[in-house]
Amino acid sequence: MSEPDTLTVTAAALAIGDELLSGRTKDKNIGHLAEMLTAAGIALEEVRIVPDDQQRIVEALDALRTRYDYVFTSGGIGPTHDDITADAVAAAFGVPCDHDSDALALLGAHYAERGLEFTPARQRMARMPLGSRHIDNPVSRAPGFIIGNVHVMAGVPSVFQAMLDNVLPTLKTGTKLLSEKVSCPFGEGDIGDPLSLIAKAHPDVNIGSYPRFSGAGFSTEIVIRGRERDLIEAARRDIEAMLASVAQKLGTAAV
Repeated sequence: MSEPDTLTVTAAALAIGDELLSGRTKDKNIGHLAEMLTAAGIALEEVRIVPDDQQRIVEALDALRTRYDYVFTSGGIGPTHDDITADAVAAAFGVPCDHDSDALALLGAHYAERGLEFTPARQRMARMPLGSRHIDNPVSRAPGFIIGNVHVMAGVPSVFQAMLDNVLPTLKTGTKLLSEKVSCPFGEGDIGDPLSLIAKAHPDVNIGSYPRFSGAGFSTEIVIRGRERDLIEAARRDIEAMLASVAQKLGTAAV
């Protein structure tokens, strides 16, 4: 993987499939992608889910690929009639979509080894936009592909994860996102206003608050995210001072 630089590298995810929108299939790829990109120093800034509709896929790709450094798609590159992602990506880039000779040879050998017929349906998995580069698939051999800044991968989680493992070392990375947690024994209603002022005073970090409820009542987990440790620590000091002030006002001890 390339050495981190001081720039923010951004990405978007596009999950494709009617089954995701109907609830028949629960997406497992977006969370994994977010975790892996964050660890690598790439900020996943937008996620979209679209149906198996070529125009909708093209519209989403055109919006995302011009806005972010990388786009990662999942789903729609299998052997059935509704696997239309390759055609949609080709349409977005204005190039033909056809069987890739190297992919045909790879899949043909794979099915021959298994003693299975290389049917026209299976041959569909060798179709990709002209000018694409393969993404290796060590699980089921059918490759994904890269064209421009778009990485097209399978929807099956084990295959998606294996493809992503092969893609990550090739990507430009930025400064990794750091985070600090501050436990707060008060609910958001008690800290909302002063926390908002602290967030405005520290624009170079992101401050999130996440309410929790137990039998003892509401509490909040405050998370500070940023790319420079000293900026995070400065925000943390202000938050801790604010919590001490709130505790004194409410007559309780800050934890």
